[in-house]
Amino acid sequence: MSVTVEGETSARAPDRPGRLRRVLRGPRPEAVPALVARACTLVGLLDIAAGIFPRFRHSRVHTLAEVLPGALGPFAAALSLSVGVLLLLLAHGLRRRKRRAWRAAVLLLPAGALAQLAYRHSLIGVLVSLALLAPLLRHRGEFTALPDPRSRWLALTNFVLMGAGSLLLGLVVVSAHQNRLVGDPSLADRITHVMYGLFGFEGPVGYQGDTSWTVAFSLGALGLLTAITTIYLALRPEHPAARLTKDDEVRLRALLEKHGGRDSLGHFALRRDKAVVFSPSGKAAVTYRVVSGVMLASGDPIGDVEAWPGAIERFMDVAKTHSWTPAVMGCSETGGQVWTRETGLDALELGDEAVVDVADFSLAGRPMRNVRQMVKRIERAGYETRVRRVRDLGEGELDRIRRAAQDWRGTETERGFSMALGRIGDPADGDCLLATAHKADAEPGPYGDLKAVLHFVPWGTDGVSLDLMRRDRAADPGMNELLIVAALQAAPRLGVKRVSLNFAMFRATLARGEKIGAGPVLRAWRGLLVFLSRWFQIESLYRFNAKFRPRWEPRFVVYGSSRDLPRLGLAALRAEGFVDVALPRALRRRTAPPAPCPHQLPESRLPEHGVRAA
Repeated sequence: MSVTVEGETSARAPDRPGRLRRVLRGPRPEAVPALVARACTLVGLLDIAAGIFPRFRHSRVHTLAEVLPGALGPFAAALSLSVGVLLLLLAHGLRRRKRRAWRAAVLLLPAGALAQLAYRHSLIGVLVSLALLAPLLRHRGEFTALPDPRSRWLALTNFVLMGAGSLLLGLVVVSAHQNRLVGDPSLADRITHVMYGLFGFEGPVGYQGDTSWTVAFSLGALGLLTAITTIYLALRPEHPAARLTKDDEVRLRALLEKHGGRDSLGHFALRRDKAVVFSPSGKAAVTYRVVSGVMLASGDPIGDVEAWPGAIERFMDVAKTHSWTPAVMGCSETGGQVWTRETGLDALELGDEAVVDVADFSLAGRPMRNVRQMVKRIERAGYETRVRRVRDLGEGELDRIRRAAQDWRGTETERGFSMALGRIGDPADGDCLLATAHKADAEPGPYGDLKAVLHFVPWGTDGVSLDLMRRDRAADPGMNELLIVAALQAAPRLGVKRVSLNFAMFRATLARGEKIGAGPVLRAWRGLLVFLSRWFQIESLYRFNAKFRPRWEPRFVVYGSSRDLPRLGLAALRAEGFVDVALPRALRRRTAPPAPCPHQLPESRLPEHGVRAA
């Protein structure tokens, strides 16, 4: 026996009309770009299939096709194939709401529909293409994102990928007309035919009737498409790299003078390959760089905490206008709370920063025995240390230190983004500290008696933050420990009360995973980190920092969704210099230093910022 509850019936009754209205109304506007991108991929595949496989069943459209010029069929096949490839390339741009992708798709869809009708005589293919055109036109307001920074690296990438794709598609085109082949050509003959066809020449494979024209037009279209897209990407002007203008730097330094003691990473905002957005009041700012479509900020916003929301809002406006993925690397707990509250993003603990309070530091005691013994051994070997402000060094010595630091780098690219300044000895950075190690009784090298360098940037008025560590590979081990101890011991006379050392990624996991009672998941995670340490120095940095008995300050990454994390991770590795995707040195073109680009946010239109690899 069934029982109907009157209250439930009355409550459910209005739900069906409401559901019907939602279906008729269509998807939410914010979901349209993703749906259109999927549909564009489907239509692109249909157009490619239509250009390769003709429709053999007779239809009424054949009657019309018989009176059209004979070259129309092969031309339509090539057009359908080209439109399909371009629609596949545009799908990613449509997903990211790019205005140029929308314009191109609106032009290509009717062309693809016409090609479907002329070659495959398929009314269904025409209707599918036009059905996608309707939501594109209806929701054109959703596709407003400006273009990404331009790089000629895309030209080489496009040539490789399009070339490989054209070769594979060409093999399918050549092999799709088996009943029209003359003889039985081998795979080598077919590949040769494709290679000739991409350059517009006739190959060794023969066909009966007009099929040879269809294959030739299709292969020629693929080759032409590869050439045109590559030439376009190579010749279009590059935007200047993101840089701080002189005015931006002056404003940031004024904010750091008032609020620089809040965050140890604040001075790194003065890297000149970053862009900046200021709050409407000008009392706060966020610096960032765009890498692989990720708008990557570092550390906390600069300036008054009460003005942070305004700067964060402007940051998010820029990201939305360009359809960049917003993210923050290495912000503090306070910064993470403000970012997540103001933007709705999520935060994940990334690791810990080692901070040593100078008043509490001492080499005495059993925990410091290893460091103490190493320092004493190096001092007995004849090394001496000097700790000075940059403004107290002469230009000759500064130049020698710069050249030494560059030669001792060990990698072709300069590493660092969130916790690196990228320069030494700039006149504007007179408050920076340089700790140097010297060995007077050694044979002078190209840099005199200089053997190691540590560079610290200001952290407010009473702190410093470690920027870089470089040493001569021929020097005795322990140079970094020697110079850190020397800097900590010299800190009181320089007015320094706290020193920020290296950042230890996933430090809590490494520390807890090696303790007794750690669970299997934690031990497995720690084992993976130890394995990755062979390339990224995860465990070694943690153990190096732990020698100085610091206090650990957690640092966080702020991100939009979990699916963005792989992309964010790759962008962070590129920004920090661990992954280098620059053009091969032989293909790089020497250019003049790029001019500064604007960093303000006009009312109606946002600027396009370029990107330079770290």
